[in-house]
Amino acid sequence: MKRSDADIHELAKRLRKHSLRMISAAKTSHVGSCLSVADILAVLYGHTLRVDPKRPGWPDRDRLIMSKGHAAAVTYAVLAEVGFMPIERLEEFARNGSQLYGHVTHAGVPGIEMSSGSLGHGLPVGTGMALAGKRAGATWRVFVVMSDGEWDEGSNWEAMLFAAHHHLENLNIVVDYNKIQSLDFVNKTLGLEPMADKFRAFGWGVREVDGHDVHALSEACDALPLEPGKPSVIIAHTVKGKGVSWMEGKVLWHYRQPNPEELVNALAEVEAS
Repeated sequence: MKRSDADIHELAKRLRKHSLRMISAAKTSHVGSCLSVADILAVLYGHTLRVDPKRPGWPDRDRLIMSKGHAAAVTYAVLAEVGFMPIERLEEFARNGSQLYGHVTHAGVPGIEMSSGSLGHGLPVGTGMALAGKRAGATWRVFVVMSDGEWDEGSNWEAMLFAAHHHLENLNIVVDYNKIQSLDFVNKTLGLEPMADKFRAFGWGVREVDGHDVHALSEACDALPLEPGKPSVIIAHTVKGKGVSWMEGKVLWHYRQPNPEELVNALAEVEAS
């Protein structure tokens, strides 16, 4: 059952709080990336995806590939929140002997379609899955959640050409366009603009939205495919570190984790948002 906008907003807040706690406890990285994509994942799992947590391998499920696999904490958090695994399991994140690795892994984690983190592989794999589904006459769809920095990888542009050539209207990308990659701002590293025009030139249906407006995201997902016979991309403009004022838009929080005092303050800000 689809959740209301208010429920999705609350789900996104919980995802942010889980991510902050998990990353702080494990003393690992990528909190900014997790915070920017939380609303996107809340909409996908709370509104859009046809999945059944009780049957992770259901043949007719929609497939979601978390190509920005460094945002592992928030990915595991949303799976736990919708019932793929117990919430308590999140305490295992990035610990010795745990299967909840610091980059997304499918081994022993229900709901994960493929291990990711080496950027530039999610879309090519998703494109192959979509082609297989189309040729089989399947009704399921493929969603690939991507970072902006990984568009530096040439494999993605090849996959874009391939998907349009084969009219894969069952393939959908959501780009978490937070404008920051690992060590600097995207426009200083390798500029992507005009991103939307590039997708259109490659033969894709395109919509740009505020990636923190859950209603706009839900409406965009409801409109898929955006154009008949074409793969679709939703370019979601987001803020790195969203929800914690002193993390927002800061390159520092790609790799740094909040210490115990910062964690308390960050959780308070998220709760008040």
